[in-house]
Amino acid sequence: MSTTKVLITVKTYPSLSEKYDELVCTAGFTEDGRWIRIFPVPFRKLNYASQYEKWQWIELDLTKNTSDFRPESYRPANLDKDIFMLDKMNTKFNWAERNKITLKNVCTNLTELIDRAKDKTEKTSLSIVKPKKVIDFIWEPCEREWPKKKLDAIYANNAQGSLFDIEETKAIFQIVKKLPYKFSYKFTTDDDVLRTIMIEDWELGALYWNCLKNADGDEDEACRKVKVKYFDWMYKKRDLYFFMGTTKLHHFVSPNPFIIIGAYYPPKVEQLSLF
Repeated sequence: MSTTKVLITVKTYPSLSEKYDELVCTAGFTEDGRWIRIFPVPFRKLNYASQYEKWQWIELDLTKNTSDFRPESYRPANLDKDIFMLDKMNTKFNWAERNKITLKNVCTNLTELIDRAKDKTEKTSLSIVKPKKVIDFIWEPCEREWPKKKLDAIYANNAQGSLFDIEETKAIFQIVKKLPYKFSYKFTTDDDVLRTIMIEDWELGALYWNCLKNADGDEDEACRKVKVKYFDWMYKKRDLYFFMGTTKLHHFVSPNPFIIIGAYYPPKVEQLSLF
């Protein structure tokens, strides 16, 4: 694919990798409106000038990720090469510029999208979905710590060849905190199937930690504040869509391989009566 311009619309909460330390799944659109996934990206280890934001055009050299069968999956040709930051897309006129590229191909039936994912020729793995009705936004406890095996491997990798031992490396290399809750939307699309699907948005993770700090460590209050933003405001006050993507591991084996990897919530546009 060589040098490519990509509009970043998705950044998932970081996950751990024994090879790359921390990874962020990044997705967005090319200039002609095609979905693209960029993985792996060790985001927090990029130079500050290469740490792109959502809704920013970036330019980098890409090559097909041959270890990933999903057609939208590409990887940086060189992880050591800088990513060029270009213009950031504005929100003027009710997000008109963003809507023009983002809402070009909206899915309203998740059953049909899953069928396209399972099709061995099409293998669709990224889409924007318009829910018919959002029933609820929920959370449930999950593992509170990263797996020890991965942590030990990451600290050992970062200590090798340095002047520090593993204990000193732990103090210097601060791994992102694991979210202690799994957040999910309960919703339907035009197929009228009620589904509960997890959301792994970086913005949600950052919001949770900020809410926890403001709530003096009260986790229930922090989760309720997240719901105020992601349900009471995004769904009830805005025009909510879901950025959805499959996980490679579950793409062909899970009944529904899609998770919500981001939220898109332009302002509602009031329809004016002709009478």
